[in-house]
Amino acid sequence: MSSFIQLFIFIPVIGFLISLLIPKQKETLLSRTVFFTVGLHFITFVVFLVYWLINGHQTLNLSEIVLFKSKEYEFLIDFCFDKITAMYLMVGSFLTLLVTIYSRTYLHREGGYKRFFNTILFFYIGYNITIFSGNFETLFIGWEILGICSFLLIAFYRDRYLPVKNAIKVFSVYRIGDVGLILAMWASHHLWHENITFQKLSNYELVHEHLQSHSFIGVFISLMILVAAAAKSAQLPFSSWLPRAMEGPTPSSAIFYGSLSVHFGVFLLLRTYPFWEQQTSVRVIIILLGLSTSIITTLIARVQSTIKSQIAYSSAAQIGLIFIEVALGFEDLALIHFAGNAFLRTYQLLVSPSVVSYLIREQFYNFVPRQHTFEDSLPKKIEYSVYLLSLKEWNLDKFMNFMYWTPLKAIGRKLNFLTTKRLLLIFIPAYIIGLICYFYQEYFPKQIHEYLPAFFALIGFIMVIKSYSERKSPRMSFLLILMNHFWITLAISFNEHFQFNEAVFYLSGITVAGLIGYLMLQKLKKQEGGIDLNQFHGHVYEHPKFAFLFLVSVLSVTGFPITPTFIGEDLIFSHIHENQIFLAFFISSSFILSGISMVRLYARLFLGPHIKTYHETPYKSQ
Repeated sequence: MSSFIQLFIFIPVIGFLISLLIPKQKETLLSRTVFFTVGLHFITFVVFLVYWLINGHQTLNLSEIVLFKSKEYEFLIDFCFDKITAMYLMVGSFLTLLVTIYSRTYLHREGGYKRFFNTILFFYIGYNITIFSGNFETLFIGWEILGICSFLLIAFYRDRYLPVKNAIKVFSVYRIGDVGLILAMWASHHLWHENITFQKLSNYELVHEHLQSHSFIGVFISLMILVAAAAKSAQLPFSSWLPRAMEGPTPSSAIFYGSLSVHFGVFLLLRTYPFWEQQTSVRVIIILLGLSTSIITTLIARVQSTIKSQIAYSSAAQIGLIFIEVALGFEDLALIHFAGNAFLRTYQLLVSPSVVSYLIREQFYNFVPRQHTFEDSLPKKIEYSVYLLSLKEWNLDKFMNFMYWTPLKAIGRKLNFLTTKRLLLIFIPAYIIGLICYFYQEYFPKQIHEYLPAFFALIGFIMVIKSYSERKSPRMSFLLILMNHFWITLAISFNEHFQFNEAVFYLSGITVAGLIGYLMLQKLKKQEGGIDLNQFHGHVYEHPKFAFLFLVSVLSVTGFPITPTFIGEDLIFSHIHENQIFLAFFISSSFILSGISMVRLYARLFLGPHIKTYHETPYKSQ
């Protein structure tokens, strides 16, 4: 029975590949292909579900492919099917089927019709990989696919400023969540000394035995899982990204941020619940986080002036309650609550255009006086203060800027003296010195040797910060990210057991993709003249092939699961010792910030308004 799990992955993959070959002019053929793919997937699941229930509904596990193996490391693709997967697959397949039917007419004659359906199928691939994942590594593959699909769908109207800007903002928050998942994977390698599967996490004796002697690592893993879940499910302090994500088409808003993608934080907590259920402090933190999110997002939703924003914050409030249910151990209730919230929000978003039209007509014929609410019983000073805070969305955006983005940009501006030539003149000699330190490391005192990995990783992290804040030269921003990966490789090389072939494996995808991306930048500059990062240029309309190749290059360099670099990232972390906290922090932060910087680079050059003018163009920040 376990072998049938492969079918649920292959059906959307085959449908996606076929949809890529269909010309964009053939809307009917394209929509029918997508409808047939998702419909076949749904019918196959229903048949399999009945068969699985009749045969005792036991947990199924399939260890599929070993993508990379060394003496101390193994990257294994593992699939799992249980009641959590069954519920998510039932809701996901049915709602995706409804949305594809709805989108066929809704997006008729839209310029990005083919692009929308291609992205929906790509999202569906990531969705299935995530819910069928049997370990952290497999889950992270689907997790990354969901992240880039979110960016592409929010920026669907890529000739407008706000959708592109909000797509970058949402992707940035997603990458913060990725830090939590990466660090949780790193710590779990040291706790279990193997590629642990979720099925093994259900073994109480095994988990209890390891956590007794490694309680601190256990709490650390749980908190990192919570960070990833909170970012993905728009819980505090990350809640403000959810209404910004509604810039895309209504069908994608319904399937992503109303029903499916936004509930993956809940999925992550449910999947790892056997690991942290005995950690009382973690459960209390989850309950407090869910409760505070529910209260604050409910207040924000009550004062929103747009339907999509109201639905977004209302959904975040319900997800906060689901977090509480998971922490209290009500797994079945949480699954039912997820299904109900997903169906309700999808319905609300799909009918929202009709509701707006109806309410506009209704207010002219039926006047309804303002109803008395519970806020009216509060002292007026408190009522007005809460009202103003809710209008400002409790300053969540300002908090995120103050905590993360503003300090990074301030540090990057200190390095404005760097140019492309100066960068190469500094990097090459400095890296040669680093290589000399590596080959003659036995001559260094032990105290200095311990700090060299973190020092070299810090250099790479500083380069990423400069890339993130760079506004003048796209080529320099791109080169800084490439150099960062070489510094990371050098830093890890000082740890034992990191072999030369592993370094080549990690850098192979980066080198090839980096060369392609740099050539694209050179050709773009030659054809367009001076290009900078001070605004969105929208060159995808003049150079669609350049844009596609550069996007593939960007995704490859950032560790998207299409090159060996993706496995190499996990391989890098497997060689970081559990006492090298600063090394783990610098490298994980570099990975995440480099992803944001590269996607921002792509968006600035190829997305946004494409109508060129010699006049200065004002842009709004929101």
